[in-house]
Amino acid sequence: MTIKLTQVLVELREDHRNLRLLLDLLESESSSITVDDEPDFELLHDIMQYMTVYSDAVHHPKEDLVYDLLREHDAEWATGLEQVEPEHREIAYLGTTLRNDIEAIISGTAVTRDRLNSDLQDYVIQLRKHMRWEEDELFPMADKLASANRDACISVALFPDDDPLFGATTAASFTNLLTYLQKYRPA
Repeated sequence: MTIKLTQVLVELREDHRNLRLLLDLLESESSSITVDDEPDFELLHDIMQYMTVYSDAVHHPKEDLVYDLLREHDAEWATGLEQVEPEHREIAYLGTTLRNDIEAIISGTAVTRDRLNSDLQDYVIQLRKHMRWEEDELFPMADKLASANRDACISVALFPDDDPLFGATTAASFTNLLTYLQKYRPA
């Protein structure tokens, strides 16, 4: 299945809004880590499970397809795009590291507060920085391509039809996180 580049960009921007919400939650929980309170480890786990299942496995590969289209269309636009995939890999690594920290704590393995907080901050800072770059520089280039070539499409056949948390149907593994988000951010 292919969808128009304009629609892919709408979806990617919506993903970024959702990711910022989850990053805000991570940051709010990080304050518990630094003041000797007990963070909500189940919430942290659910957030990082989503980030590694959807963001790393669906959102970033979709962005990569957009950037491939930019490379094919205009060599000038390709400048800087060589950094996208390494950044996506770094974000995935940082996310997996944080998720592993949280899973270790939940299973009873000792992880220092400093390490947990450092890994959380590294992840949040890197992902926010990356999204700003995309929104400020890369998405506007893709908007120009979409305006110049209204028939530009991306093949999304390999991706699930719906976001497992923010989509029309919530995956069972994310129902607790959705319930928390509805309380945190009423509709």
